[in-house]
Amino acid sequence: MRKIVLLFAICFLQICTGFGQSKYEFRAAWIATVDNIDWPSKKGLSTDSQKVEYLRILDMHQRNGLNAVIVQIRPATDAMYPSQYEPWSEWLTGTQGKPPMPYYDPLQFMIEEAHKRGLEFHAWCNPYRAEFSLRKSSIAPTHITRIHPEWFLTYGNTRYFDPGNKQAQEFVVRVIRDIVSRYNIDAVHFDDYFYPYRIAGKEFPDSMSYAQYGNGMSKDDWRRSNVDSIIVKLGRAIKEENKHCRFGISPFGVWRNKNKDPEGSDTRAGQTNYDDLYADILLWLKNGWIDYVAPQLYWEFTQPNAPYGVLLDWWSKHTYGRHCYIGLGMYRAGSSAAWKDSTLIPRQIQALRDAPNVQGAIYFSSKSFIRNPNGWNDSLQNNYYRRPALIPPMEWIDSSKPARPVVKVVPTNNEDNSIELELSIAEPDASIKAFVVYTFNIDTQGYLSPNIYRVVHSSQQARITIPLELAGKTVAFTCVNKNNNESELEFLVTSDPISSTPKNHDLLNK
Repeated sequence: MRKIVLLFAICFLQICTGFGQSKYEFRAAWIATVDNIDWPSKKGLSTDSQKVEYLRILDMHQRNGLNAVIVQIRPATDAMYPSQYEPWSEWLTGTQGKPPMPYYDPLQFMIEEAHKRGLEFHAWCNPYRAEFSLRKSSIAPTHITRIHPEWFLTYGNTRYFDPGNKQAQEFVVRVIRDIVSRYNIDAVHFDDYFYPYRIAGKEFPDSMSYAQYGNGMSKDDWRRSNVDSIIVKLGRAIKEENKHCRFGISPFGVWRNKNKDPEGSDTRAGQTNYDDLYADILLWLKNGWIDYVAPQLYWEFTQPNAPYGVLLDWWSKHTYGRHCYIGLGMYRAGSSAAWKDSTLIPRQIQALRDAPNVQGAIYFSSKSFIRNPNGWNDSLQNNYYRRPALIPPMEWIDSSKPARPVVKVVPTNNEDNSIELELSIAEPDASIKAFVVYTFNIDTQGYLSPNIYRVVHSSQQARITIPLELAGKTVAFTCVNKNNNESELEFLVTSDPISSTPKNHDLLNK
């Protein structure tokens, strides 16, 4: 029997890379709070109603096979949580600065409920947007635009931090440091709004800052250096507060067009990260300033100026060892002939799975799932995300493996052809977040093929029931910690045919 167990262990090590996207895959949705896009559905809902809506969202994403949510907690220099720096968001209570009643901490609630369901929680913050709509936004007396109006610039109908203002940069860093120090988030996530998208015929009004801080650089280079500097500062602050907290950026889908730079993509985008938003994403990846990039590829394969396949291939070749999750535009369902095609999102998923340096997908936005557009929820549940996936670990942050789980058969008198097991850890380990159950099949070529049978989201101990039909096969178990590192396998092996009683099931250690 012990030889059998060792054989299975060796086989697993040999085929582990064969899991591909079926074992490790980041699957997430953006939950936007700005302008009540996704949650809460409208301003001023009661605390209970807010909670009920959020739980429905999580349960929907769990059914669809996702393993993470990216929730916007700072949409416009305001807060979906109690903050000493910024007022309560108007999209939560209807009036900026007004706390929820009855009082609760929405962020703490959202994190805990996501983790209960095995969903990572990435805290999505907008870096520089301060006043969403100059004519409509509710602005509290304590809002930073009232305290330091000199830090802000108006462009179009929106007020922004001046990215060239060093005091403004430090304020943003303090806000993010505060979040990471107080909450058990898995990542800080920034979107694409650094310098704002250009408005035709209008120049961003930062000439005074440029005159003061330009230091002989061209304005474009100076603007990029401003964005570079806050990325460095943010990354440093995040890791100082929690070295395991990841830092991700979701940029516009085109870094630079090839006609501007031979390293750019073969696209003809009207605006780009490098030339218009002043975000040099490749520099941040090359220097390891961020842990993942999530380019927003909200286009179809046949889009003439920014085709999905071209950009997917380009980003796959420009990750520089960091993770890449592709942003998919589910919100566009039905908007054109291409987006009425029920095969589009499935084909995009398959394409990103075939890309060598892409580890998953993020969908914009959460509410797009509610109406099951083009049957895509069904495609995820019944096909692409039918089996659970583990979030890929980031070895540059931490590669330490947890200890193997302890697996015990629990004597029962089950009459439903099942066996009960207790999973636990031998020594206390606060980092454990889940147990994984594997089964093994023989593929068409005679090789063992492992499958994730179940992921049990529990920190220290769990009881599970498995059908007796698995008894004559091999079942293995691992622990996964908060850094997504997985333990070695612990096997439950029986040599006997299926038995009517669990006493014939022997637990053997490697």
